[in-house]
Amino acid sequence: MTNTAITNSGATTLIVGALGAGPGTKVRGSVRADLGTLTVDIPLALINGSRPGPRVVITAGVHGGEFTGIDAAHRLAARLDPDQVRGQVLLCLVANPPAVYDGRLGTSPLDGVNINRVFPGDPEGSPTERLAAWLFENLIHGADAYIDLHSGRVDEFLRNFVGYRLTGDPELDTKTADMARVIGYDDVILGLNADGGNSHAAAARLGIPAILVETGQLGERDPQAAELLVAALLRLLDFLNGEDVEQPPADEWVWVGGITAEATGLWYPEFTPGDDVTEGQVIGRITDPADGGEHEVRATATGRVFYGMHGLTVVPGTDLAAIAAPR
Repeated sequence: MTNTAITNSGATTLIVGALGAGPGTKVRGSVRADLGTLTVDIPLALINGSRPGPRVVITAGVHGGEFTGIDAAHRLAARLDPDQVRGQVLLCLVANPPAVYDGRLGTSPLDGVNINRVFPGDPEGSPTERLAAWLFENLIHGADAYIDLHSGRVDEFLRNFVGYRLTGDPELDTKTADMARVIGYDDVILGLNADGGNSHAAAARLGIPAILVETGQLGERDPQAAELLVAALLRLLDFLNGEDVEQPPADEWVWVGGITAEATGLWYPEFTPGDDVTEGQVIGRITDPADGGEHEVRATATGRVFYGMHGLTVVPGTDLAAIAAPR
């Protein structure tokens, strides 16, 4: 688990496994996680500021094929100067190496599990459930704030947004909402409770202000998008340290509909991210390549499409689109 060691001066050393950063230092390296049948090396950057402040945890690479967040985390790790940092910043640059390096998919090639559906994990479960438990216990648990970076995968188009979960705790929900607005995107999407296996939901259940940041689509590696995300994260670090940071107005949404494929075939969407749709509207068609027959796909709710499937081939259960409505 994440530990701190008290020095003679009263300052703390940030420790994760065998990796440690003393006050006023930055360390990069990897820590090995035991997944039962195998081990994986998790790359980390530990920035232990020279002045007191919060412990902020940022993860990237929870899913494969989502490159903007990984690129931004790498750039941020290089940019942060411990002499300028207050508190501690723990950056996990590739949280799920099997999915990122071996599969480039949302699910792990080890066991077919989507890690962002099983947090806080199970230390006695499948390899991916064990990895979720390791990440939660060693990185996220004990954080003062948590940010999870995601993107549209190689087969997914997406409109940038920030997400968080309501907990019913007014103080926690207000701080989390402020964090979401500091990122500066036009859209913030709320979950009306903190249920489920997403990492930020599991963190919220522990009382940790936690947000999901979705930036980029189609597995793009756009340096400009990565730099914009770095700038947003730097603003957020300033905010968490008590500085007066602008919180631009954002439209608030709630999830109201998910659309999944009911047939195997070739997917032809008739929308782009950001399009407004009405319940029952045809938003795409699945064509059977054997006979050319078409299966219409209709919106399950009225609202705005924030992400959807861009890939050509789908099977029953494939996520085709997600719709949110104004709050």
